[in-house]
Amino acid sequence: MSRSFFETAYDLTGRVAIVTGGAAGIGLSIAQALAERGATLCLIDKAETVEAVATALPGAAHRGFALDLLNADLLDDTVEQIVKTFGKIDILVNNAGIVRLDKAESVPRADWDLTLAVNLTAPFLMAQAVGRRMLAAGSGRIINIASQAAIVALDAHVSYSVAKAGIVSMTKILALEWGPRGINTNAISPTVVETELGRQAWAGQKGVDFKKKIPTGRFAQPDEIAQAVLFLASGASAMINGENLVVDGGYTIQ
Repeated sequence: MSRSFFETAYDLTGRVAIVTGGAAGIGLSIAQALAERGATLCLIDKAETVEAVATALPGAAHRGFALDLLNADLLDDTVEQIVKTFGKIDILVNNAGIVRLDKAESVPRADWDLTLAVNLTAPFLMAQAVGRRMLAAGSGRIINIASQAAIVALDAHVSYSVAKAGIVSMTKILALEWGPRGINTNAISPTVVETELGRQAWAGQKGVDFKKKIPTGRFAQPDEIAQAVLFLASGASAMINGENLVVDGGYTIQ
């Protein structure tokens, strides 16, 4: 294939993308990668700084929306506002999430409920709200951030793993139902990612020991997850639908 094919396939000029949890960490890296390829970004995040973060992205006309994704009514209103402002939504990246770790016998009910609400129910409601608009338009890309915890057992991860496994299953069902109607839906399952929070959580011997279990010997960088998202959002992945792209340095092959 010629160089012009790749330039065209990865050109997102004119595309409107929503990234949840986009004010920092992996979400911000994803937003930057999409903006650098010409997309117009709508960042949704609980952080009040989200508008300032959005306007600092390369390009113009980006928007930030301070929103708790557990508020279903505001979620749908925000999606409708984005459509009214930009005329469409081409890309949705369900990235926002939380981590509450505890042993199965002692995980508090409140932590279980909150983890499933934020990591599974909210992404579904976002996909549903955006998907309805994409279905009306006849095209779109939905990319759900899952986790290696969705496909292997990890100690003290029961609520997180269940939610992320649900994300992978949801991805496949949306791909099956919406693929014939122009929407490609895929998931990405990272290993530990070295965001600020990731570095804090895996500092010291705990992180050293875990890296020894990863064939590449290291954790992922936010930009590496962002580039995977860019691929699935681009024309280069037009025939990929319903897949879970595992970005884990080989951890789950063992």
